Amino acid sequence: MGRQIRVPGAVLVALLLAAATGCSGTVAPDGGDPKASAPAGSPSTAAPQSPKSPDAPDGDAKPAGGDVLPGMVGAAVARTQLAALVVAPVGTMAGYSRDKFTHWAQQGNKCDTREVVLGRDGTGVTRDAECRAVSGNWKSLYDGVVVTDAAKMDIDHMVPLAEGWRSGAAGWDSARRKAFANDLTHPQLLAVTAASNRSKGDQSPDLWQPPDKASWCQYGRAWTTVKSTYGLTVTEPEKKMLTTMLDTCAS
Repeated sequence: MGRQIRVPGAVLVALLLAAATGCSGTVAPDGGDPKASAPAGSPSTAAPQSPKSPDAPDGDAKPAGGDVLPGMVGAAVARTQLAALVVAPVGTMAGYSRDKFTHWAQQGNKCDTREVVLGRDGTGVTRDAECRAVSGNWKSLYDGVVVTDAAKMDIDHMVPLAEGWRSGAAGWDSARRKAFANDLTHPQLLAVTAASNRSKGDQSPDLWQPPDKASWCQYGRAWTTVKSTYGLTVTEPEKKMLTTMLDTCAS
């Protein structure tokens, strides 16, 4: 008879447990893949973040629904916003300069705010290596004109910078003015024909209205929302015309 090898009890127990688990490492409580039981969002299970497309800097998302501007509210909400705006006389232009509203700010991937809006508001837009729009189609909200040359499009500030100055922005700091001039979240920026933008100038709705009346509902809601967002004042004639525009919205 050969020599008998004695195995310590603790070692024997460990060997038996290893055999029972198949020596496969950690076992999930339900017997499945241990990775599947890791807490959601843990480093081992979190989905990798997709890299940002060079043609899609922040704010490049298309507006929702049938509106052509982002951050729009319904007519009922716009009426509530309008009712809450402070009515005041037209403010002074003393000290105003467009340079006090930094634009167009860089938005990443070589794209500035102008190019982001052109990409957002157009269809089939292609850009060159410097993020400049080189082709596409744009339909101008104000006059309904369709344009295929980006050079013929302007980026309009829904509430013009000078109008913002007259209604409260004169008291802002430079950071808030920059945010106002480059706002991609609220309905403040829109690609329109250069002709319609320059016809509008810095005028408020009581002094200038889009020639295409089909746009009045969107225009009134957008103007009101921007003024509400930034706490800007309105004049009595301005408020009256905004009410007329909101009344063109379908109930």
